[in-house]
Formats: sequence, C-alpha cells, structure tokens
Amino acid sequence: MTLDQQLQDLVQNAPQDGATPAAVATIAPALREIAQQLRHLQYYILQTLEQQWVMTTLNHRSQTNAQKNVVYAFASLKDATANPLAKDPQIMAFPMPVTHILFQLVAMTSVDSIIFFEVPGNLNTGTEVTRANLQALIQAFLQQSQGKAQVPPDIA
Repeated sequence: MTLDQQLQDLVQNAPQDGATPAAVATIAPALREIAQQLRHLQYYILQTLEQQWVMTTLNHRSQTNAQKNVVYAFASLKDATANPLAKDPQIMAFPMPVTHILFQLVAMTSVDSIIFFEVPGNLNTGTEVTRANLQALIQAFLQQSQGKAQVPPDIA
C-alpha cells in the first residue's frame, strides 16, 4: 500500500460518527510527513496474542531515574523474530502500515516513542519518532487548517 492508500484506509476505517473521519483526514498530512522520512511502507510490530503492542522500558545511562517506554518497529520479519522478546510463544510479529503505526502512537499515552529499525539486519541503529514531536507536528497542521477555514475580517 502506498502512503496515500494507507491514509485513505485510516480515514475510511475511522468510526463513522460524523467527526472522526474528518479529524483523521486533517492530521493525515502530519502522518505523511513523518512517514516520508522513514524508509519502509510497513514495519513489523511485536504484539501479544491479544494484539497488545510489546513495550520496552529504556533507562538513561547516566540519569538512573530517567526512563522511557518504546515500541520497536522492525523492517523485516527476520529482525522482529530475532528480538529476544519474540522467543515468548505468546508474542508474534505483525506487519503494519507505517502510517497506522504513527496514528497508534498518538493515542498510546503509555508509549513515549517508536524506534524504527530501518536497515534489515542492523538492530543497533534506529530512527526514533517521539509521541511528543508527532503531537506537536499534528498540532501545527491543525492550527494551519483552522487558520484556512477562518473568514478574513475585512471580507465584503
């Protein structure tokens, strides 16, 4: 699926409550902007059999009280299944479109960021997308779209 197809899928599968599809369409440009900076259209996410994403808590090397919760997104199934957490029979690797991963990140308040392992076979270097940065970008797009909808005060 292309990025446009992924975003269209998000909009079409949003709850049809009259507001949510429009809200998803409004934030779609922010999701596209981040997704375009990543190398793959889909990644593998480790999930429990109940489809809960597997989180890893990382500790800061020098600040022992600083922690963050991350989810790993793997470029290949081989990389995902090489993760020690995948050895648990209750955990599976599922492919997900990149825009769907980013969309989920917005809603998952317990997750601070997603680490995208871009190069198959290289699990030492990843691209981190933080929830805070994604939310800030979405907020900027929302403000932009609201600004366009306002009628200028000097309209005659």
